[in-house]
Amino acid sequence: MNTDWLAAAKARCASMQHNWDFATIIQNWPVLMVGLKGTVWIFLVTVVIGLSTGLIVGICRYAKNRWIRWPATALVEIFRNTPVLVQIIWFYYAFPILTGIDVNPFLAAVLGISLNTMAFSAEIYRAGIQSIEPGQWEAGKAIGMTYSQTMRRIILPVALRRILPALTNRGIEVFKMSTLASVVAYVETLSKAKLIADLNYNPIEAYTAVAILFFVVLYPIVQLTYVLERTLRKSDA
Repeated sequence: MNTDWLAAAKARCASMQHNWDFATIIQNWPVLMVGLKGTVWIFLVTVVIGLSTGLIVGICRYAKNRWIRWPATALVEIFRNTPVLVQIIWFYYAFPILTGIDVNPFLAAVLGISLNTMAFSAEIYRAGIQSIEPGQWEAGKAIGMTYSQTMRRIILPVALRRILPALTNRGIEVFKMSTLASVVAYVETLSKAKLIADLNYNPIEAYTAVAILFFVVLYPIVQLTYVLERTLRKSDA
């Protein structure tokens, strides 16, 4: 029996073995914490701006007045159908040239990620509003409510409960999208991991540490949203 191929396979596997060494990661842990602080900060800013403006645009997308609906639709289509990485780069390099307004890495990242989040969340809000039965609108009109009062007091509370899982997923995506800010040299977790990897020649360990950090931060948040969803379902029962 010819075993040359087996010996060659074993030799190949041996050459691919990696000796994991997280010593330099532990030594540079404060550096990663600085990056994580930047990640959390940009996440908080972009998720608040993106979801709040998305609500406004989503309501406008549902408006009957075309002069309100069409601009909202244009915003959604532009920022939903272009890559967020390209948007960040565009705001950092092209926007200052066109407007004369200086844009730092943080602002470029906030604009790109927030507007992208606005576009996607606007569609989530619109879908939630459209899912409400016509009878709810008729009930509000029957008791003398205006369109805005019906939207605020009847439609939105129910719609928000229905779209909570989708908004949660969007928030998680925003947290992960924060790594794209490194393309314009914003100080966040991935940029610091790249610095550690370049200095210590350990990219596998550095990026594994980033994955672990993101999981540690996001997993409790996801579990809390599950608890909130169950609480809302019980309150509706």
